Amino acid sequence: MKAMEREVQRVRDAFRSGRSRPLRFRLQQLEALRRMVQEREKDILAALSSDLCKSELNAYSQEVITVLGEIDLMLEKLPEWVTAKPAKKNLLTMLDEAFVQPEPLGVVLIIGAWNYPFVLNIQPLIGAIAAGNAVIIKPSELSENTANILAKLLPQYLDRDLYVVVNGGVPETTELLKQRFDYIFYTGNPAVGRIIMEAAAKHLTPVTLELGGKSPCYIDKDCDLDIACRRIAWGKYMNCGQTCIAPDYILCESSLQNQIVQKIKDTVKEFYGENIKESPDYERIINLRHFKRVLSLLEGQKIAFGGETDEATRYIAPTILTDVNPDTKVMQEEIFGPVLPIVPVKNADEAIEFINAREKPLAIYLFSHNSKLIRRMIDSTSSGGVTANDVIMHFTLSSLPFGGVGSSGMGAYHGQHSFDTFSHQRACLLKSFKGEAANKVRYPPNSQSKVDWAKFFLLKRFSKGKLSLLFLAFLGIVAAVLVKKHQAVLRRRALASWQSWRQW
Repeated sequence: MKAMEREVQRVRDAFRSGRSRPLRFRLQQLEALRRMVQEREKDILAALSSDLCKSELNAYSQEVITVLGEIDLMLEKLPEWVTAKPAKKNLLTMLDEAFVQPEPLGVVLIIGAWNYPFVLNIQPLIGAIAAGNAVIIKPSELSENTANILAKLLPQYLDRDLYVVVNGGVPETTELLKQRFDYIFYTGNPAVGRIIMEAAAKHLTPVTLELGGKSPCYIDKDCDLDIACRRIAWGKYMNCGQTCIAPDYILCESSLQNQIVQKIKDTVKEFYGENIKESPDYERIINLRHFKRVLSLLEGQKIAFGGETDEATRYIAPTILTDVNPDTKVMQEEIFGPVLPIVPVKNADEAIEFINAREKPLAIYLFSHNSKLIRRMIDSTSSGGVTANDVIMHFTLSSLPFGGVGSSGMGAYHGQHSFDTFSHQRACLLKSFKGEAANKVRYPPNSQSKVDWAKFFLLKRFSKGKLSLLFLAFLGIVAAVLVKKHQAVLRRRALASWQSWRQW
């Protein structure tokens, strides 16, 4: 047996022991995870700084806060979520107990991403623990420092057999994917997503794929342009553009282009100062390969703002491209960097056509005072999520499912959606030994009468009012039968008395 196979089997044996299932154990592990984040905060922030040049404040606000908030929500709501929910019954099961019981799926594989390497590993882990699973985490090797700190810290706080970190590159991930898991959760790009799905199919393993895509941003001429540009600049240039739900490009009327460029330019100065390169709030591209990839997207483009680069520090300035041709390279792939193309369109209808002619994005953003236009764009397009008059913020609301559709992914998580993703909703029916007379309609030999009764019991739908009337009618029938029996008894007694009197 190979080393990776032995490791997965060790985790599976731990799951089969049953100790991850009790609610108390799950809560204890979540509390331990929270304690890890709080006690080792400095180590976590230092790792994020080393990988992505994140300042401590940025790393905390972009990653740690989300994790702590998710743990707190799970600790509060988990006792409610694990409780079996009663299910509606039909006439043949009125005497029985029917309920839906969430149960853990088993051994889960979580493959994390490098752009937010702490939250995108730990947030799905929280949901998997809450649902009672065992977990193997494979962090991205590109964010090496965060991967190492996770491998170091998690065994110090969590059950070492149930929750395991496996580090390494493509060979280790490939070997992991040869093993059988009960669920695979992957965050990354569509190309690797296809590899994950192909490997999962060999074992019929269900997957959640959190991918990406080119998330469009439509700016209507009827909007608050100052606020729109400030919010777009924040979402686009955060983490140096390396955010899966960053606005990828802008669609707007040609007449708005110059205003948008100027307002974003002013906002960038407000956010990062005159010397952006020296700002502690502006990150760097993850590695040289991605640096060169983003740089290649600028070839042949009209740079209206930015464009400065420094290969030694993997610095690319906040950049805006205008009058972008939809057929050029920058519009063919997810940018995942601080480059913002503006594609002119005639109106909202053309923007809708433009969006629908391409793969379904992870998010759609639109800015307008016109609520009817916002509703029309929502109803006329498809995407993983939508935020109107802002960007990215739907990610922060744990009551909303976060996930993609089509090429931007499948499945969703956050809050209860995470618990549901990592749970099997088990159908349970506890039959009574009573009511066997009614059950005879399903026993051989069959007859037209039995079929008619089965149609009544199984296909008839009753409202509460009709059920009440049916119950009253049933009581009436029972009462009539009892009265009839009582009258028959009285008649027999009277007859017996009369016969006795005659004999006397």
